[in-house]
Amino acid sequence: MYGHVEKLAEEIKKGASSVEGVEAKLWQVPETLPKEVLGKMSAPPKSDVPIITPDELSEADGFVFGFPTRFGMMAAQFKAFLDATGGLWRAQQLAGKPAGIFYSTGSQGGGQETTALTAITQLVHHGMIFVPIGYTFGAGMFEMEKVKGGSPYGAGTFAGDGSRQPSELELEQAFHQGKYIAAITKKLKQAA
Repeated sequence: MYGHVEKLAEEIKKGASSVEGVEAKLWQVPETLPKEVLGKMSAPPKSDVPIITPDELSEADGFVFGFPTRFGMMAAQFKAFLDATGGLWRAQQLAGKPAGIFYSTGSQGGGQETTALTAITQLVHHGMIFVPIGYTFGAGMFEMEKVKGGSPYGAGTFAGDGSRQPSELELEQAFHQGKYIAAITKKLKQAA
């Protein structure tokens, strides 16, 4: 809504695109809130990132799904999108495809890890392969002097009241996640 997830997504796309032979695309899910509600929330206009349909998911070799956190879970907009993937689930069109997760929360106690944990159920039912970043980001995972979102589950940022933007370290972690998952996706595709 306020662009935090999109900023991380742009870095993830850059990281994925840095892997030779990988084409990364950026999509957004449809907004479910009425314009009047968005106006009352002082939400800025939506970006021009294309809106994805559920059927377009089957064209991808892998995914990195990002969303803001609402009460320790993915936002309703993303859940509504995934709820519309029943046909893909029935045909198991996403089974065996690698998928990662990243997120934005309002505070340090805002549910970054619970959001990832509750989102994994969506991947599991589709038969996707969850690819966490673990501690592959190295020293950045152990940063204690600066506020930093993210965890072994995936990249993240803290939005605060919306005015805090992703830090350089958070953006570096997002780039790393994109590159890491793209490399794994490429290996899996070549092995198939």
